[in-house]
Amino acid sequence: MSALKMGTAEARFADVIWQNEPITSGQLAKIGATDFNWKKTTSHTVLKRLCERGLFQNEGGTVTSLISREEYYARHSEQYVEETFGGSLPAFLAAFGTRKKLSDEEIEELQKVIDSMRG
Repeated sequence: MSALKMGTAEARFADVIWQNEPITSGQLAKIGATDFNWKKTTSHTVLKRLCERGLFQNEGGTVTSLISREEYYARHSEQYVEETFGGSLPAFLAAFGTRKKLSDEEIEELQKVIDSMRG
C-alpha cells in the first residue's frame, strides 16, 4: 500500500493529529476511545502505521507531523492524477467537468491558478 493512501478511519485519525500536534500518544489513545470507539491498542496500531508511512513521528511519546496536511493532500492528489489519468491534469479536469457543472466563480478561480502557473 502506498504511503499516500489512507483508509477513512486513518485519515480521520491523521486529521486529529494534525489539528492537535504536538500531542502525546496517551492523549491520542483517549481520543481514539471517545471519538472512534477504539481500544488503546487500535489507536497505537493506527499511529504506528501512520508513522511507518512517514507522515508522523512518535518521539518519547510525543507525536508530531513530518508532513503537513496540505502537503499530504497535494502529494496524494498528484499521485491520483498520475495513476488515473497518466499524469494529465487537463484529462482529469475534463473528466471532472463532465460530471459537475462549474460555477462562474470556480472557473474564474481555476483561470487564476492557471495564469499564476504561467508566470
